[in-house]
Amino acid sequence: MKYEIGQSASFSKTIAECDVYGFAGITGDFNPLHVNAEQAKNMPFGRRIVHGMLTASFLSTVIAGKMPGPGTIYMKQEARFLKPVYLGDTITAKVEITELMEKGKAELRTVVTNQDGIMVVDGTALVKLPQTED
Repeated sequence: MKYEIGQSASFSKTIAECDVYGFAGITGDFNPLHVNAEQAKNMPFGRRIVHGMLTASFLSTVIAGKMPGPGTIYMKQEARFLKPVYLGDTITAKVEITELMEKGKAELRTVVTNQDGIMVVDGTALVKLPQTED
């Protein structure tokens, strides 16, 4: 595959209860803010929110599965968590090539938005592109 600056791909998913509990089980992050509706009522957002890292992990779904695609090596991720994601929100993770570098590397803009188009995660990634046969 030939890569170009501006090339992009995305992935959308509605976050369900099972996603949050599955992520908590895998990571061990059982913060009541994510898994306890009663306690979350008294916390900053007034209700449960999705783990920030679960939200950001869908960037990996795009990078590994769509663009640049299978064989991509994730080297670095910077992420700023801007807004909460709530259970039932539909998020879209989008990745765009912003720079093609030497040694087959690329810098990517990584953004996650919710169903209202509000940016909830903003960041950049550094990847090693899959080896291609010319």
